[in-house]
Amino acid sequence: MEADKKIVTKERLDKEFARIKEALEETEMRDDLDESQLKGAVECLDTATTYTKDAEYFAEKGDFATAFGALNYAFGFIDAGLKLQVFVKKQ
Repeated sequence: MEADKKIVTKERLDKEFARIKEALEETEMRDDLDESQLKGAVECLDTATTYTKDAEYFAEKGDFATAFGALNYAFGFIDAGLKLQVFVKKQ
């Protein structure tokens, strides 16, 4: 593996921040969820947002690796909501 692929650069992190911002903007909860599904959807969305804010904090501190990890968790919660069909992509 090349050395540059082992390092999280500011440019790479900026790209991932743009991707998560787009994913959060393009994803919404379905409007036909029952109470249990709604609770889970809210938790997934809140957690994705929290991990994104955590990533911003770590990036500001210069800890790009931890910021990148937090963004991956954020993407995971968005993907989980989509797979559980409590989220949909906005039209």
